[in-house]
Amino acid sequence: METLVNGFKTAKSVVFANFQGLTVADSSILRRDCRKDQVEVLAAKKTLIKKACEEMGLKEIDPKIFQGGVAAFMGYGDEISAPKAVNVFAKGHEIVTIFGGIFEGKFVPSATIKSLASLPGRTELLSQLVGSLNSPISGFANVLAGNLRGLVNVLNAYKDKVKA
Repeated sequence: METLVNGFKTAKSVVFANFQGLTVADSSILRRDCRKDQVEVLAAKKTLIKKACEEMGLKEIDPKIFQGGVAAFMGYGDEISAPKAVNVFAKGHEIVTIFGGIFEGKFVPSATIKSLASLPGRTELLSQLVGSLNSPISGFANVLAGNLRGLVNVLNAYKDKVKA
């Protein structure tokens, strides 16, 4: 239980999902994909998860929402690494059902976890921000270059006129 409590406290997000019924090969693929995204997978009994959540002060979790075997996916990379990893895997495997999770210290339902999974990752958001910041600058540089091109064309035309 200490492992669960420590994981819940240090993880940036936690997703609770059903994994019961997966083949050993699928389970290995899920764990490998999660490791790549800095997501730790811990299978635990529902009562242990409930006690760990209560120890953290999360009393609103109803253990009745958990059906089947429950695994806790704890994301340490960024806030959406765990929701995204589980959601991507669940799309190809109907057995995997998202029950909910912990985000910003609060229990959130499965709908919220699925909407978090649709957000772009931190690096994607940073690259979009850089592109947005760079766009006006590059546009301004193109406008200035256009004015210089126009000036060069006028000077070339004047030079050709003087030679003639």
